[in-house]
Amino acid sequence: MIKLPKDVEIIIQQLNQAGYAAYVVGGCVRDSLLGLEPEDWDVCTSALPEETKQVFSGFHIIETGIQHGTVTVRVNHQSYEVTTFRKDGDYKDFRHPETVEFVSELKDDLSRRDFTVNAMAYHPKTGVVDYFNGQKDLASKTICCVGDAKTRFQEDALRILRGLRFAARYGFSIESSTKNAMKECKELLSLIAKERISEELKKLLLSDYPETILLDYREIFAQFIPEFATMFDMEQKNPHHQYDVWEHTVKSVACADKNLFVRLAVLFHDIGKPQTFSMDKEGIGHFYSHAKAGEALCETILRRLKFDAKTIAYVKELVKYHDIQIEPTEKAVKKQLNKIGAEQFERLLLVKEADAKTTVNAEIKLKKIEAVRKLYQMVIEKDSCFTLKDLEISGNDLISLGIPEGKQVGATLLLLLEMVMENKLENKREILTRFVQKNLKNI
Repeated sequence: MIKLPKDVEIIIQQLNQAGYAAYVVGGCVRDSLLGLEPEDWDVCTSALPEETKQVFSGFHIIETGIQHGTVTVRVNHQSYEVTTFRKDGDYKDFRHPETVEFVSELKDDLSRRDFTVNAMAYHPKTGVVDYFNGQKDLASKTICCVGDAKTRFQEDALRILRGLRFAARYGFSIESSTKNAMKECKELLSLIAKERISEELKKLLLSDYPETILLDYREIFAQFIPEFATMFDMEQKNPHHQYDVWEHTVKSVACADKNLFVRLAVLFHDIGKPQTFSMDKEGIGHFYSHAKAGEALCETILRRLKFDAKTIAYVKELVKYHDIQIEPTEKAVKKQLNKIGAEQFERLLLVKEADAKTTVNAEIKLKKIEAVRKLYQMVIEKDSCFTLKDLEISGNDLISLGIPEGKQVGATLLLLLEMVMENKLENKREILTRFVQKNLKNI
């Protein structure tokens, strides 16, 4: 039994009472059978779009995608998509069907769907409708295409990434013919809008089980981020590392905090290593300035994939600073806080933790990071000053004290901030004022 929301029951009852078949369908059935709370409840019906509108004439209706059979019905201030059973025509752009044909049979509608676990329907009286062994695949934790896998991906190449994302989300494996077809059709991803690819990548990175998918399907990810290919099988030849560059990256992603900025930064933190590799006389590998190279590559890739400006700015900054050494001293912590702010500092520590966890002597590195974190928390709790806006004196105050307008005001503020951060001056207006007055000739 699947417990339907009352609103969904109302929709099904309305359609049934008008003489039409109606079921909840797709992801909500899948997640309910897995014991998860569905994000959305979609209804499919034998009623044509105009007939659906007639059935719900007393409700607020939005013609969301009526040409494709979808009408949005508002019930108790919530939106639910109600879609007519349909068959898709030929796919000419490897993404969308050229035509849609409305049909009367549920099986025809389910047969056009991507994976068996998404091709199930449910009615509260008759139970689960499962023509393609979706329940069996759920039980065996398997992602398998409905029908011929290659055909499914040639119809819509984005299904390749959707399948990988589902596997990463639920910890499922991918059935062999589906896996082979994904790899065979991977080049079709070049035809997919970059925004759609980036959305799937985000969801996959924030999943519970990204490691196996990123390792086993690396050539698919290299299809839209070709820079990854240089990381594959690249031995680091360094006593601090036990994995090659790609393995280290993936394992670090898997153990990183589930924050999008953090996981993206971890995904790209070592992307600059291949182009900065050098080896010393002892045969030890080094990657001098790889963070700077990674920052540039990261920005290029995220722009190419149409990420928003804020994400690009945050992620490339984390890549830039991921390898810096922050000593467990109040001065060092404040200095870095001054550069990137508190929120980014917290993210940076999470990036550094994920990076450290998959290296040799991880315990030593993690202890140091934890010491830095405790100092950071102390600085924040003390409401310490580490930015110009935290100073208890302003540029106008300095001008009134006799400092000439212009660069000298800025330089004086920076001097005062540095002294406060080093605990040489207390951040109190009268103390800062007296210091400036006393040293006015030397400033």
